[in-house]
Amino acid sequence: MASSAADTVFVGGSLFTAGMSSSAPGAVAVRGGSITAVGTDDQVRELVGPATEVVDLAGGLLVPGFQDAHVHPVMAGVDMLRCDIHHCHSADEALAVIEAYAGAHPDLPWIVGAGWSMDHYPGGTPTRQMLDRVVPDRPAYFPNRDGHGVWANTRALEIAGITASTSDPADGRIEREPDGHPAGTLHEGAGHLVGHLLPPTERAEQVAGLRVAQDHLFSLGITSWQDAAVGEMFGQKDILPVYLEAAASGDLKGRAVGGLWWDRMRSSDQITDIVDRRGNGGLGRFRPTSVKIMLDGVAENFTAAMLEPYEDGCGCQTENDGLDFVDPVGLKEYVTRLDAAGFQVHFHALGDRAVRHALDALQAAREANGPTGGRHHLAHLQVVHPDDVPRFAQVGATANIQALWAAHEAQMDELTIPFLGERRAAWQYPFGDLERAGALLAAGSDWSVSSADPLDGIHVAVNRRVPGNAEAEPLDVSQALSLATALTAYTAGSARVNHQDDTTGRIVEGYYADLAVLDRDPFAGHADAISDATVQATFVEGECVFRAGERA
Repeated sequence: MASSAADTVFVGGSLFTAGMSSSAPGAVAVRGGSITAVGTDDQVRELVGPATEVVDLAGGLLVPGFQDAHVHPVMAGVDMLRCDIHHCHSADEALAVIEAYAGAHPDLPWIVGAGWSMDHYPGGTPTRQMLDRVVPDRPAYFPNRDGHGVWANTRALEIAGITASTSDPADGRIEREPDGHPAGTLHEGAGHLVGHLLPPTERAEQVAGLRVAQDHLFSLGITSWQDAAVGEMFGQKDILPVYLEAAASGDLKGRAVGGLWWDRMRSSDQITDIVDRRGNGGLGRFRPTSVKIMLDGVAENFTAAMLEPYEDGCGCQTENDGLDFVDPVGLKEYVTRLDAAGFQVHFHALGDRAVRHALDALQAAREANGPTGGRHHLAHLQVVHPDDVPRFAQVGATANIQALWAAHEAQMDELTIPFLGERRAAWQYPFGDLERAGALLAAGSDWSVSSADPLDGIHVAVNRRVPGNAEAEPLDVSQALSLATALTAYTAGSARVNHQDDTTGRIVEGYYADLAVLDRDPFAGHADAISDATVQATFVEGECVFRAGERA
């Protein structure tokens, strides 16, 4: 036990860290930004000096700071500053918010926002006429919550020149009216037909977006994250300079890994550019050392890549088996070269064909390069063929889970399961099978697609149903994780993916004091109450970056 007086001590509660099967009473001392002692209350109180801050856990739980392994903070923050409809619970509420925003901003040439939910609209596809009623005079452009679809009004479609004769792009689909006229929903790459016309997002707005997003993440106990889209895409300006400037100035207080965007319209020629963008490997608390490759879309709009075609909702097979955004043969070359260059590869792989292609590429890279330190990971994993579950451990791939989605709700029950069919629907989010097969687990939110709150995601990982719906049928309870496993995925598991596991993700002497204080111990209550816990304080290297009740 260290003898010098501590800067901060945490007493009066319990601790949890990787390797524990449950919480246990304990206390922690911090000095110089690092954990200097872990012991009993009495032991740690011996390190209290005249200037020591004593944090009373009041029966709560101290955990390592959460780490989100797949999130979009800058985009989410910009959304928060614009016409944000993520919080809306119906189409009418969303339209009312849009109408009020347009009225309050009469000088804006475009009305831009984000966050509509597919389950609020028939077939998951809102129409241009609905948006015309509240924004009739200016173009309006709204990506949905998951970013895989865009809602545009008639004026926006006219400016973009989209008509009944406009062909679908190779990487997307235009939702159409019976006469072929664009209906108002643009899936995947079709959204860019309008998106490239938007007024550019100014650097100042991106900087402000990162600031408000960081504050939000801190309020949820998140101290590190991996930004899964650092580059130019879908009308977004490159946010790499935003991170580098924030890291240089000290405004970036959290730790961030940048997932450099793989341009699916290019080939291996972009690898030289990606190496240049990595530079010397980062600055301060930011490291652009991962490469994000989006392999497919999402199941709700039938663009997730499936090994077998989607059904039509009545049990009959269609001709649509989704989209491959990246040629699977070329993918093996790209991943092998990125792996050899020392990059981590971060896959968006949602359908079972996309998952298989990612695993095939990692297998090819391992055969060519041998095991490396890339710590490659596959995010989302909505549908995984049972034959591919054991391959994660075999090729060293981490399963990066977004657990909040693994539950029965309208989008799942109305827009997904009927079109997957009973057999394939049972392969969704197989977290338990992956764990039992030896796969390493990390966790993330995909915010702003869904809530960034780790406790909500952990709640669903354990219960397989959404918070506040304890009477609902779980989505295949055999795939549930234990609370200890889910917490570990969101701390030590993501720290490993972020190559920070030697300094963060655990409550261990010598590690950085990146910590989150919960108001209660979820291990002490019923599993249905996990999400009732709230974060009272968040610390990064011993600095309090959030405290409940205090404004940032």
